[in-house]
Amino acid sequence: MSDDLDNKSSIILFHVDVLLDKKLKEYIQNNKSIKICAGSRQDLKGDYDAILELPATLKEINSIVENTAAKKKFNLNSSIAVKNYLLNKNEKKLLRSGSHIILTEKEVQLLELFLNSNKPISKDYILSSVWNYASDADTHTVETHIYRLRKKIIDKFKDDKFILNNKDGYYL
Repeated sequence: MSDDLDNKSSIILFHVDVLLDKKLKEYIQNNKSIKICAGSRQDLKGDYDAILELPATLKEINSIVENTAAKKKFNLNSSIAVKNYLLNKNEKKLLRSGSHIILTEKEVQLLELFLNSNKPISKDYILSSVWNYASDADTHTVETHIYRLRKKIIDKFKDDKFILNNKDGYYL
């Protein structure tokens, strides 16, 4: 097998029968490349980036390859490391060790705001940045949202040190 297939931008297009060979099947499963499995409808089962039903025209093959590569690139660009988690902005999920929690749009915005700052962020700044509220608005929106996000993280991941705060504000 060529080492250049191991890079993330490569594509492996293979017929389902290749999976009968144990070594090839293991290679494909462990490879980080885009995987497109081709075969007849009843044979196509598994965890692949795309499935190509045969027979197919060159135009259909090209379309599947282009669309799958674009989707994979989009997904890679939407995933951000947050501490020892992965934030998937498209799916609004925070993932760690095969588990995840579903986030609201505001929770994603909060996390992005924290990621873009290397110091604590004040409640007033969070209100104006995420909710477009005036800094003098009397509301508990920030505290409520952070409380709920912390609770989700503690319930699922048992991590009570994810969002921290001090006299200057909130931070990761």
